[in-house]
Amino acid sequence: MPEAPSFDPLIHAPHRLRICAIANAATHVEFGELQQRLGLSKSALSKHVSQLVQHGYLHEDSVKRGGHLRLRLSLTDRGRSAYRGHTAALIEIMEAAN
Repeated sequence: MPEAPSFDPLIHAPHRLRICAIANAATHVEFGELQQRLGLSKSALSKHVSQLVQHGYLHEDSVKRGGHLRLRLSLTDRGRSAYRGHTAALIEIMEAAN
């Protein structure tokens, strides 16, 4: 069932919107992959991720792979609902302009 349109200022910031879009398309995404895809420094990406984690939109999980710890991120149910509601609100705004 589609989410009710609900504009979310936290998600609306361009980098956080892209983080949510990437995470929505997969079960999880590694921090390093996000950094590469978004072209952000570790500190800038970490700031955006922290805000999404603090609001309960992203879940962090450390896994060991290739002898190294990797930080994996996934949207929580709350985050997935907020992202889908936000994108529905954006579509509603764009359609109203036509």
